[in-house]
Amino acid sequence: MTVADVAARAGVAKATAARALGDYGAVSAKVRARVQEAASALGYRPNAVARSMSTGRSKAIGIIVGDIENSAFAQATRGAADVAEAAGYDLILSNSREEVETERKAIDLHLAKRVDGLVIAPASSIHPASFLDIVEAGRPMVFFDRLVHGIEADAVVAANREGATRLADVLVRAGHRRIAYVSALDDISAGGFRSMWDAESREFVPGLKSSVIAERIAGFADALQRAGIGDPLAYVRLGADEENARRIVTDLVTGDDAVTAIVASDSMVSFHAFRAIRDLGLRIPDDISLVGFDNAPWTSVTEPTITVISQPSRELGALSTQILIDRIEGATDPMRVRVLPQELIERGSVSRPRG
Repeated sequence: MTVADVAARAGVAKATAARALGDYGAVSAKVRARVQEAASALGYRPNAVARSMSTGRSKAIGIIVGDIENSAFAQATRGAADVAEAAGYDLILSNSREEVETERKAIDLHLAKRVDGLVIAPASSIHPASFLDIVEAGRPMVFFDRLVHGIEADAVVAANREGATRLADVLVRAGHRRIAYVSALDDISAGGFRSMWDAESREFVPGLKSSVIAERIAGFADALQRAGIGDPLAYVRLGADEENARRIVTDLVTGDDAVTAIVASDSMVSFHAFRAIRDLGLRIPDDISLVGFDNAPWTSVTEPTITVISQPSRELGALSTQILIDRIEGATDPMRVRVLPQELIERGSVSRPRG
């Protein structure tokens, strides 16, 4: 069925039917209802590409996340979907697997589908070239969860540095001195991340792949330095993905220099750490204290329950999408970074270290 078929059945001009179906231009409510009734009777489905060619809008937006299996990204996507649906937009989801090249291909795909804009959790904070095609296409974009250096765009992030500091402080107050920070993201650049740490300013110099890593490790290190721990980066471990997490955690919690506590960067790392510790015959928190980011459902039903920083994941996706839709529809206020607070939930996974 075509627009012409709908117009003939409704007894109106083709241009009138197109305006009624596309929801643009001047059409009376009576005529609009007649056209929509005809379209329904004929089983007409609009051609989204043709509509975007004629109106300049596809009424679709894209969202690219790092790992859809990560509950934080799943919640963010749900928040984005709710806002998009309420505003009459379709949401197209892509998963970058935290890989810059996969992300670039996803961007190409979304632009080919003529999305009106993109919400992106960038795979890298230091590869702005990946996003230049979006700029050149004249499409607005909003970053969430992470920032990108060198691209002017709106962004919505969580207070990651403060959250990491609060988690580390919980462990320091319990008496821990050998505390590990474990992340799934792999940011081992030339010279290693340690070479980018300025101990005096307690900041990372620009260059870390992920702004989340930079903020969280900085907050973690800051808490340990204030507690008088000499080398706050001694037990920072990156690259603890599903394949490597067990090995990394096992190395940390065994041997003469074993840590007594772990800060996990997300719920997946927390889960892998929890399982590895249990499989080694160790007990949480008697032998190892465990805390982490993301209030995943499992963290509140294990024995013991896990102390976490609850991130505003759904709010990150929802606010990012609302800002994007506002930009699509003409908002011209200055671009800026919004920072959302996090909540510390203390549970039963922390105790004083043995001995």
